[in-house]
Formats: sequence, structure tokens, C-alpha cells
Amino acid sequence: MDQVIDFINTNRDRYIDELKSYLAIPSISAVPEHLDDVKRCAEWTEAEFTRIGLENVQLLSTPGNPVVYGDWLHADGAPTVLFYGHYDVQPVDPIGEWDSPPFEASVREGEIYARGAADDKGQIFMHFKAIEACLVTNQRLPINIKVIIEGEEEIGSRHLDEFVRERSHELGADVVLISDSPMFDRGVPSICCGLRGLAYCQIDLRGTKSDLHSGSFGGAVANPAFVLAQILNQMKDRSGRIKIPGFYDRVRELQDRDRAEWAKLPFNERRFKKELGAPKLFGEKGFTTLERLWGRPTFEVNGLNAGFTGEGAKTVIPATAMAKISMRLVPDQDPETIADSFESYAKKISPKTVELTVTQLHTGKPWTAASDGTFVAAASRAIEKGFGRKPVVNREGGSIPVVSTFQEILQVPTVLFGIGLPDENAHAPNEKLDLTNFHNGVISSAELYAEFGKLRA
Repeated sequence: MDQVIDFINTNRDRYIDELKSYLAIPSISAVPEHLDDVKRCAEWTEAEFTRIGLENVQLLSTPGNPVVYGDWLHADGAPTVLFYGHYDVQPVDPIGEWDSPPFEASVREGEIYARGAADDKGQIFMHFKAIEACLVTNQRLPINIKVIIEGEEEIGSRHLDEFVRERSHELGADVVLISDSPMFDRGVPSICCGLRGLAYCQIDLRGTKSDLHSGSFGGAVANPAFVLAQILNQMKDRSGRIKIPGFYDRVRELQDRDRAEWAKLPFNERRFKKELGAPKLFGEKGFTTLERLWGRPTFEVNGLNAGFTGEGAKTVIPATAMAKISMRLVPDQDPETIADSFESYAKKISPKTVELTVTQLHTGKPWTAASDGTFVAAASRAIEKGFGRKPVVNREGGSIPVVSTFQEILQVPTVLFGIGLPDENAHAPNEKLDLTNFHNGVISSAELYAEFGKLRA
């Protein structure tokens, strides 16, 4: 491994320049105007696969954005790793809150700022560089590897389940490896063994055929913006408990063992609150902050739109109002069932003075894994070599829908090894990635391949 590590250390600056080129492509899957950019990013990824030495490289079509595939399958007797990531990124709104252009990556105080830096281009790129280092120095990898990078993760991986199901034989592996999650904290590397699921919906209300003068018509018709506020107010009680009927019916209660282990982690609520800029933390009563983040479901309003929101005054009763809603789910909640329950409840409490439409946008299942598996232990050894500290085992409050898909269809374990940080603004302005973590992550990835290679297929 010494030659591999030396190669990684020698090429550190080159990696950053190449990563900047990757981050410069505005591959926003949620915005139709960026469809060509998404395709261009897939082609860039395809070219990078070929350049670093992967074989059988190809763009595989789906009904949506393409999946980029490459492999290297010459390590007889060694395990086969299926590495997954995504090249699409979140929208950049509000653009005015960025300190530098989101697709012109800049390095400040040891961190690279750009959309996709942490989620997920930076994290998959560290594996590209680890693969390259192994193939350049040793002309081989210690494992067999299949790499798939998709372009629809940020819109719910809407075509990936079908893709994996149709190609399950080609994607067969001994373990799935994913780097699309944060470390527990700065200086505290981690392996993630649990993700929350997701049900994502949109509410649309219409009161009249067009906006109305609030003086001429105020008092004669319902205001959709106000009705929307009333509907949302009935989704939670004052303690933070969700009021949708049946919402908690299948929630798997937290185990005393998990709560005890999480209580040992170096989590400081005061610092957490300060870093978020929140005057006070809030959540479901009876649970700690980590328990609420990792083991309890949520109901959140992600966006609102109604009426006139520009500068100055325009006294109107808006014709329409809209809210986007995300519900993070825990084992054993079913996302489709929860989305249906939300839709039924919203229609039940909506008054007849407005027309209500609920659109179920996308879903993802929750996932948990054992923390004492063979591959987790091997990953732990590798991460300790790369970061100089044994990783902790944690969960993540976010969702990666395909993890459950891999578990159900391929029936193999998954290792989640991420090098982002909780404060790196994924999905928000000024997204960034710590470059020391990136560099240590490249080394850890190479070490991880070596540790996996010691195991039997």
C-alpha cells in the first residue's frame, strides 16, 4: 500500500483541479432547463471512468437520466464490491445567499465551496482517485469492483429501482459501498448503519380563477394562503407530535441498547444549536436530539408559495397557494402508506371553500444494518488507517432510497462510509467539503479496497 499512498499524496493538488471541473457542471436534475447539463455530467463521468482505468465503461439508458457504469473484475477469489453514487445535484436557490458562484468552485480556508462538493460529487470523486491510484501503481485492484453513478438521486431515484431489478444479475456483488453521508463530526469519522425513509408530497390549493383585489373581495371568498396555514397547523400538535391518523402505527420503537450507545457519542447540544444559528432546539418530547434525528419520524414544510412576495405592496387575495412537504420515516414505516395517509388527512381537514390537490412526488424506504458485520469491521480498520482514529457507528437522518433497493433485490449488505460534515450545507447555499477529509477519504478508500480484498468472496 505504500506506493498507493505515495501516489495519492503526490497528486493531491491535481485532484482538486479535476474536482473543480466536475463541480463546474450544473447537473441539477430537478430543473428541466438543466437536462443538457445533466447529460454532459454523465458523459464527463463516463470519460473519467475510462481515464482512471475502469473497463466495460458505458452510459446505460433509463426512462430518465442515464446511469454511468464501469467495472474491473480480475481479482480472482476476492469479493466483488458494487460502488454507488450520484452525479446530479440540488438546485442552488436562493442564489443570492451564495458567497461565491455555486458552479465556480473556490477554495477557502481548506474547504472547497460549490454545489455538489459534499453531495455527492466530492465523495464519489475520492473513490475515482483511489481506484486510479491502485491501477496506476499496481496495475490491479485488490477487489473486483462494479461502479454505477446515477443522475436522479436528488429527485428520488425514480427509475433506479427498475434499473437494478432488470440488471440484478449484472450488478451481483458481495457488498454495496456508498459514500453519500456525513461523518459524525469534525475529527470523528464514522460508519453509518441507518437511514430514514422519505415520503415527499406537494399540496396545491385554488380558491378563485385569478388573484383578487383584497379590498373589493376580502370577506367574500376564502384566502388559499390562510387556508394552507390552517391545514399545516393541524399536522402537528404543540409538542411536535404528528397528528396524521395512523402515522405512528408501525414506528419501530428505539431500543435501550441504541439509546445507550448514542448517549456515549461526543455530541454537544449547545454547540449544535450555535452552529445552526437556532435560538432554541425543538422536537418531539421524550427524546434526545440524536434520537429525534436518527430514530423518530418527522413532518417538515420544505417550501411555501402564495400571492405577492416582491418588494413593496400589492394587496391581493391569492388565487392559489402551495406547500412542499417531506416526511422522514423510520423502520418499519411504509412510505406509500404514509403518503396516502397524509393525502387522506389533508383532504379531510381542507374546507370546501378551496380546491385541494395532493401530489405524491417521490418516496424512499428507511434502512438499518447490523454494526458488527464482517465488511463493517473491515471498513472500520481502513478508516482508522486513513484518519488516524477508529470510526464511530452512527445513523443519518437523511435518505438514500436505493439502499433499501439494493438490500431487497441484490440481498447483500451495504457499507456507508461518508466524509462530509454536518455543517457543510448540503442542499443549502455555500455547500462545501473539507479538503483534509477528502484527502484522508481517498487514502481510506484505497485502504478499504485492500481490507475488503483480504476477505473471501
